[in-house]
Amino acid sequence: MASQLIECVPNFSEGRDLSVIKQITDQIESVDGVTLLDVDPGAATNRTVVTMVGEPQAVIEAAVRAGRKAAELIDMSKHHGEHPRFGMMDVCPLVPIANITMDETVAHAHTLAKRLGEEVGLTIYCYENAATKDERRNLATVRAGEYEGLKEKLSNPQWKPDFGPAEFNARSGATAVSARDFLVAYNINLNTTSTRRANAIAFDIREKGRQKRSGDPLNGPLVKGDNGKTVWTPGSLKCVKGIGWFIEEFGIAQVSVNLTNISVTPVHIAFDESCEKARARGVRVTGSELVGLIPLQAMLDAGIYFLRKQQRSVGVSDSELIKIAVKSLGLDELYPFKPEEKIVEYAINAGQPSDSPLIEMTLKGFVHETASESPAPGGGSIAAYMGAMGAALATMVANLSSHKRGWDDRWEEFSDWAEKGKAYHDQLLRLVDEDTHAFNKIMDAFGLPKGSDDEKAARKNAIQLATKHAIEIPFRVMQTAFDSMEVIKAMADIGNPNSVSDAGVGALAARSAVMGAHLNVKINASDIEDKAWVENILAKSDDLQKKAIAMESEILKIVEGKM
Repeated sequence: MASQLIECVPNFSEGRDLSVIKQITDQIESVDGVTLLDVDPGAATNRTVVTMVGEPQAVIEAAVRAGRKAAELIDMSKHHGEHPRFGMMDVCPLVPIANITMDETVAHAHTLAKRLGEEVGLTIYCYENAATKDERRNLATVRAGEYEGLKEKLSNPQWKPDFGPAEFNARSGATAVSARDFLVAYNINLNTTSTRRANAIAFDIREKGRQKRSGDPLNGPLVKGDNGKTVWTPGSLKCVKGIGWFIEEFGIAQVSVNLTNISVTPVHIAFDESCEKARARGVRVTGSELVGLIPLQAMLDAGIYFLRKQQRSVGVSDSELIKIAVKSLGLDELYPFKPEEKIVEYAINAGQPSDSPLIEMTLKGFVHETASESPAPGGGSIAAYMGAMGAALATMVANLSSHKRGWDDRWEEFSDWAEKGKAYHDQLLRLVDEDTHAFNKIMDAFGLPKGSDDEKAARKNAIQLATKHAIEIPFRVMQTAFDSMEVIKAMADIGNPNSVSDAGVGALAARSAVMGAHLNVKINASDIEDKAWVENILAKSDDLQKKAIAMESEILKIVEGKM
């Protein structure tokens, strides 16, 4: 069963004394099974955002240890900073990452809150999905009045904490614990030092908007509704919280936003909308800053968005999409943006053994490894690699066609073909290593003990399952390589005529991938005892091979006709 993974993002009210921060993060790193992904201190905010990931119980233990150490080192009575806060461990949200539901994450958040209250002696409020009362779901409501108003807040029975002491602790303040969806903390840089201008832009875009005024929108009297409450004018973006502030260390004002649901308002939309609102106020956005980490897909989506605005093909590598996103968002304006540290998936995998060692080799290294005495990589991996190269050639023709002078009105058509081609060659690259993994699983099954009858039966069953898997992988290679021939044919037919020979080579490679993978399907099929299953997959693979050979002939006919 796959491991459950949660992310924990505690924010500590110390961003200037790096020795204090190090002592806190050392506590996190002392827990086995937890990976410290990011430590992001801010001098002006006097706040450090820490990101860790791991299995739930290990993460909870690390958060408790960090909270205990922070309580020893941070004195909130002496704290000043730009960011709203009410405690030395101000917030400590848990975020589901893999193989875990939000309901399960809520239960873990309550366990964490209870331990912080009982073992560390912190005053704890639960918010968002972990909230025990509807009126406590919003962090801004829970933290209203901040540290300075906390003593009075705790005297109100309605604000009795969820866990821990209800008495005001001047050193530690209070801590908000939650279970929430992935939140992106994001700052947009402005060419002004005016906090007022930055706030105005933040109010323009944030969902809550601004208080409505009559007459002068900045200085007129507040408009009251029939119930006597202030009327609010919503901002332009959903699932966005925002304020403006001045950051002394950079000498600029920023619009600081929390994107609470990036499927509703992604980073690139928040950035572009801020650019428009800033321009309307005579201010210019110069770049932006990511606080903490961001999911890979959000960066890829941003790259695709900006390429489409340029009317350029989006069927390019992930690394190129990330580069476009970084440059377009100005994420490297204040300091270098390092994808391996700032993108969640890359940070989690950093330092871990690769599960795709073959495709990360140099071409020379891959050839030499294939030629060695090791039985893997074998014909199945080579077939998948040939298929990947065939699909890559088709993608290249699509990208060249998208940028061809005089074909400007067709860029989107070829971009769509390039996206399809990229999807196929990425799938086939993954199958290069999958084929070798499948072979290794067979070897592992043969190595199982066979001393007793039960062990023999378990070993036999494991061998059968592993062998079926070793047939299914090359069959997937066959199917994917054949499917890619649709793109190859289209590029031979309508693509840049100067690259028609490349489409032809792509067809040869794709057909060879299908035929090569077919051999691997057949050689393993003889060892399967489930004859009905074998007959079915052999019939399907025979049909795929015939179709691939026929498709290759059609493509080569088109190619020859244009040369």
